[in-house]
Amino acid sequence: MSQPPPTRIAIYPGSFDPLTNGHVDIIERGARIFDKIIVAILVNVEKTPLFSEAERVALIQEVFKGQPNVQVETFDGLLVEYAQRKGASVLVRGLRAISDFEYEFQMALMNRHLAPGIETVFMMPAEQYTYISSRLIKEVFMLNGKIDGLVPPVVEEQLRAKRAGRSKPQD
Repeated sequence: MSQPPPTRIAIYPGSFDPLTNGHVDIIERGARIFDKIIVAILVNVEKTPLFSEAERVALIQEVFKGQPNVQVETFDGLLVEYAQRKGASVLVRGLRAISDFEYEFQMALMNRHLAPGIETVFMMPAEQYTYISSRLIKEVFMLNGKIDGLVPPVVEEQLRAKRAGRSKPQD
């Protein structure tokens, strides 16, 4: 009797502050390729995020509530150590432009040095999202620019609530 193939677990790390449609595109495509994709929110005490860790987890869970193979967690420390604890064999990284490549290439090589059994897979978001980043979304939004179609509706709703000075939308 043959054994079932091993579960292919991928980690997609990032700050996701906020989650963009570029992230959503990569997560959805990753969820079709891997048995499970863990969206791993990096806890970085040196940064002051717009959304708390709990808010980011809740937003991403809301966006992917119909996809049981998408899991959302937070982590700190070395990414490869976290991946090993989770039984992951793949790190998914997004590449928007050539400017991302050098940094991502260095990180992939360092991760391979630290954990040779973990591969890095680079994915490009859909063409219409290649120019957006969380930082750019926050900047444009806080200056009252239009971000329609660049973030999921629930994220835009929470951004509006933040801009209005409250953490959750009022009923």
